[in-house]
Amino acid sequence: MNRNDQEYLVQKIRTQYTEKEHSGLDALKELDTKVKRPANVFAYVFGTISAIIMGSGMSLVMTDIGEMLGMTDTMIPGIIIGIIGMMMAIINYPIYKSILGSRKKKYADRIMELSDKIMSNQSN
Repeated sequence: MNRNDQEYLVQKIRTQYTEKEHSGLDALKELDTKVKRPANVFAYVFGTISAIIMGSGMSLVMTDIGEMLGMTDTMIPGIIIGIIGMMMAIINYPIYKSILGSRKKKYADRIMELSDKIMSNQSN
């Protein structure tokens, strides 16, 4: 390992142990994450649940799980459960957009203020 590689490695390790300054850009990134996270979490959780419900309906129709559960005719309940899951998956995106839009509206002033402050500092 040559001297430049050693210095680079040492500097890389040192930066892991030094305290990082908290800049305006970091605050802007945190605020942006704060706006988007609830909508993303909802979309992933609701989408997962709707896919499981839709898959359960499909399983009732296509396999003999219903017979093991003591159901004689699984076609109609399976189709209904599958359609419910499909409808949930379809409305997931509009609900996500609604949550995201309301949070953007709520935090827009703070984000614009902070971004203007950062932009004015860069131009000086």
